Amino acid sequence: MVLTIVAILIVIRLAAQLWLNALNASVVRRHASEPPPAVAAIMDGATYSKAVAYTRAKLRFGSIEETWAALVLAAVIFSGALPALDTLFHAWAPRAAWSGACYLLAVGLLLSLPGLPFDWWGQFRLEAKFGFNQSTLRLWAADKAKELALMLGIGFPLLWALLGLVRLTGGTWWLWGFGLLFGFQLLMMVLYPRIILPLFNKLTPLADGELRTRLLALADRTGFRAQTIEVMDGSKRSAHSNAFFTGFGRFRRIVLYDTLVAQLAPGELEAVLAHEIGHYRRGHIPKTLAVAAALQLGGFALVASLARGGWFNAAFGFPADDLAPTFLLFGLLGGLVTFWFSPVFNLVSRKHEYEADAFAREAVGGAGPLVGSLRKLAQKNLSNLTPHPLYSAFYYSHPTVAEREQALAGKD
Repeated sequence: MVLTIVAILIVIRLAAQLWLNALNASVVRRHASEPPPAVAAIMDGATYSKAVAYTRAKLRFGSIEETWAALVLAAVIFSGALPALDTLFHAWAPRAAWSGACYLLAVGLLLSLPGLPFDWWGQFRLEAKFGFNQSTLRLWAADKAKELALMLGIGFPLLWALLGLVRLTGGTWWLWGFGLLFGFQLLMMVLYPRIILPLFNKLTPLADGELRTRLLALADRTGFRAQTIEVMDGSKRSAHSNAFFTGFGRFRRIVLYDTLVAQLAPGELEAVLAHEIGHYRRGHIPKTLAVAAALQLGGFALVASLARGGWFNAAFGFPADDLAPTFLLFGLLGGLVTFWFSPVFNLVSRKHEYEADAFAREAVGGAGPLVGSLRKLAQKNLSNLTPHPLYSAFYYSHPTVAEREQALAGKD
């Protein structure tokens, strides 16, 4: 019965994904030769045509990738390979925390292998075709090797500690486990830009000049204190651009992609940073952390409940009293359920984006600089400006440029 439900969930999620892709492709195709007036004002004809081709290519590629992912998931769930591998690992040390951690890492590594060809194709074929790829095969392979080293160096002790808590804390292990994992995530918000990010990218302080002066003045008048403003060499991998801040309190850092600095005028970059500061000033960061904590705590409680019942593990061929497979199955199958809640999460995210836009408008004295930056970024990134509403609901955490411009104009 459980396996039947899982099979149904895999099929209906894949069907929904393919249907949403088809809906989106139909809208993009319908507007390919004649964009809506609001969209025509954002992109010139040649750029819009290229954006349409890019969107359609990504949708085709996405449909193939999603189908493959569903087939791989079905294969690992129904083939019996997972319990066989579990038996092999636990033969070294039956039900030990360290062997369970090794098992989880090994499965994670093996499950990443079928996706590597798609990762390569997306980077060196699809992105390269539209002028975005700046990476090399050597850099791509080095990134994968570093990711593997981090998974082993950080993931193993973390999983070992998590599974070890079961014996130390008994029935309340899931509360302690939540505390361990969420505390680690908070710690990484501080350590990531200092230790992890420099392994992949070079960060340099923003040079003195008009841009630095404007951004520091903006931070001062909005009450946003950051440890430093840094520029990241994102251009060595992609022509796409971004900006973010990481950390909290006195450890907060502002990071700008070098591509963003090259694409936008100082006033437009000021508006982009004002938008990011708006997330901070409107309390979006602690709200997001609180929601994430609540969901994570609920996830731990659910894993504990499934593990206590015994039936869940047994349905997939695992020993009833082994927690590592329960974590694994929860991680593999959770997306089959959370996918359907994506519109709710994205609705909240888009509300936050509108609020941050409104803050930026006030901080820089008008909507013009932010609108200019949004239009340039849409052009440079070949954004899809005419998504189907249902596709947007499931996949877009940000409103479209036209929607953001309309909201800004309504508040002028």
